[in-house]
Formats: sequence, C-alpha cells, structure tokens
Amino acid sequence: MAHERIEISPDVMFGKPVTRSTRVPIELILCNLAAGNSPEANLDQHPRPTLEDIHAAQWYAADLIARDEVAFG
Repeated sequence: MAHERIEISPDVMFGKPVTRSTRVPIELILCNLAAGNSPEANLDQHPRPTLEDIHAAQWYAADLIARDEVAFG
C-alpha cells in the first residue's frame, strides 16, 4: 500500500508527513511536482526517496483531498 511509505511522527519535521526513513516532506515533493519538476528531478534533489515514494506522496495527497470536503469561498 502506498501509505506504508509515508511516515508521520511529532519528532520528525514537526509532525509533517515525510517519506519513510527520510526527512523529506511530502509537501516538498508535491510542490516540486506542481512547479513542473519531473519525478526524476525530485530524485536528483533528494536522493533518499525513491520513485515509489514520489508516487506514494501523490496517492497520499489524493486520498486526503478525497476524504475532506472542499470549501470554495
């Protein structure tokens, strides 16, 4: 399961979700992808996560959005 690659601990990056066994926040991976960087560029910048971790970050974000109600102002 993709979320097995995601870790949340109050002792790591202030409790933000990170790829397991790294300190690379999911937020950073997603922001890099949103800015147009390829998954490979992410791996060049942060070599510890794997391509599978990047895909897990995307699944994690999609699942969070699917569970929450989105409010439009």
